[in-house]
Amino acid sequence: MNKAELVEAVAKDLRSSKAAAERAVNAVLKGVAKGLRKDKKVQLIGFGTYEVRRRKARMGRNPQTGKTMRIPAKNVVAFKASKKLK
Repeated sequence: MNKAELVEAVAKDLRSSKAAAERAVNAVLKGVAKGLRKDKKVQLIGFGTYEVRRRKARMGRNPQTGKTMRIPAKNVVAFKASKKLK
């Protein structure tokens, strides 16, 4: 399911326009992003938990040249599904 399909499903479920559903979906996504930046964790009971995790620097290999290269450390977003969703 992509974002357009999600908006369509929300509009159908709420019996509202697609424009209103898109605003609702955008508001939820913006809230999740804001929560991850601020608190590093967003927990949606019955759905799952989004969490910012630190990935360590590591050595990798360029697949085109085979040359070894250093991959820098970075933050990534991880999702853990709740028991209900599983």
